[in-house]
Amino acid sequence: MNTSRRTFLARTTVIAGVTAAASLPFSQYLASPAHAAGGYVEPEHVRAAARRALERGKRTRHGKPSPNGWEMEIATDRGGAVWTRPVPGTPVEGVAVRIGDVETVLVHVIRRFHYEVDTLRKDDVTGWRRPAEVRRGLAEANQASGTAVQIRPGHYPPGAKGGFFPQQQIVVRDILAELDGVVRWGGDDRRPDESLFYLAVKPGDQRLDAVVRKLRGWSEEPGKGAGGPVDVLSPARRSAAKALTRTR
Repeated sequence: MNTSRRTFLARTTVIAGVTAAASLPFSQYLASPAHAAGGYVEPEHVRAAARRALERGKRTRHGKPSPNGWEMEIATDRGGAVWTRPVPGTPVEGVAVRIGDVETVLVHVIRRFHYEVDTLRKDDVTGWRRPAEVRRGLAEANQASGTAVQIRPGHYPPGAKGGFFPQQQIVVRDILAELDGVVRWGGDDRRPDESLFYLAVKPGDQRLDAVVRKLRGWSEEPGKGAGGPVDVLSPARRSAAKALTRTR
């Protein structure tokens, strides 16, 4: 995936603008005479931009959910919910995922994988895929909603198990436990896909909110979050990982 820094900056600007204009759900935002927050009232041109963004978003919607309950999208980087986003601290140039909370969680997974499981190259991660390219009855279909990623899919072919060394799998289990089960690993599925990591909760699930708050809090603390020192063999972390594995 070749995406220039200029393209990233442009996309980030668009996304930031839309997010600022739509701090309320669009339906509420556009229904009110003016949205005030902290004494500030958005001018009409900002509200007009929100209307245009809403219309563009409608054109990318598929109308049906992926297996985890999130609506699939027929395009990315077109004004909808799925955009190509950077993965800081890694060679991965960008991954197409659902912006916002889902992005925060999946980017965290990718970064920890890079730092602690195996070093990634720029094209090692696949995010969103077209609905027509995924098998609807399998967990890979969650990629069509921007809520799943495949990490090094060529190294971990679908249907096969045992692609990770024991120490690597300990880290994978630790990542899942750290995210309180909000993310599921495809290696645990009946038809395994060890490259696949996907959101295991539906939209509006409070567990996702709690995990995102935790991750964003870590981003403000030196040494916390992906890239910080982690003792995956500590009794507490191993216990949490094993407890989550038993529920799978």
